[in-house]
Amino acid sequence: MEKIIFVAGPCVIESAELLDTVAKELVSINQKLGCDIIFKASFDKANRTSIHSFRGPGMEKGLEMLADVKSRYGLRLLTDIHESWQAKPVGEVCDVIQIPAFLCRQTDLLTAAARTGRTVNIKKAQFLSGRDMRYPVEKARDAGATEVWLTERGNMMGYGNLVVDFRNIQDMLELTETVIMDCTHSVQRPGSEGGKTGGDRRFVPMMAMAAKAFGATGFFFEVHPTPDEGLSDAANMLELDKLKGVMECIMHN
Repeated sequence: MEKIIFVAGPCVIESAELLDTVAKELVSINQKLGCDIIFKASFDKANRTSIHSFRGPGMEKGLEMLADVKSRYGLRLLTDIHESWQAKPVGEVCDVIQIPAFLCRQTDLLTAAARTGRTVNIKKAQFLSGRDMRYPVEKARDAGATEVWLTERGNMMGYGNLVVDFRNIQDMLELTETVIMDCTHSVQRPGSEGGKTGGDRRFVPMMAMAAKAFGATGFFFEVHPTPDEGLSDAANMLELDKLKGVMECIMHN
């Protein structure tokens, strides 16, 4: 049986100190559980609700900080891109290039990511079904991507709420062998906190276990040592010290 894919890290690069804290914990979990967690952090949150929200250090500085994590801790890296020109420099540092959900139909973005030769992780849009993701997958593969992942992160349910239809996982497994469950973004309540997105991290472990029952082959967690103080996605990030326990439940149940 192939190992489960785990992706974890802070929503956005806030500081070198935060990256160090999270990376050290991921290395410790890897050693204890025999895993290979992919480190995730964004250098730019280009789709924040408010113009006044923190976005990150930008690509140049952010990639330097991520490269430092890779060099010092030996962790593989995942980050997202928002514009086609970012694909090449990101691909020189990161092992997995992620396409944000709102941008998953952007042809130029998908093809630019595919041409780097890196794994392309496409997040399913909040307005699409699992079966609709055949077209983003086709775009990436036609541009030369050899490994394409899909990620489930819920669908809009009216205003300010997300609901997960776990049947999408099985539908997407017909398109690719790797389907990730985004266990933290799926508990968001978009734009519900006056200029920023809310959420409810209580449901993160349950999202993970339900996704496993539906056949998910990987699990994505945004984590933070003090999530309520986080500068992005504070309400739905999982406490860093709870990650190991959630992963153990996924691996052994």
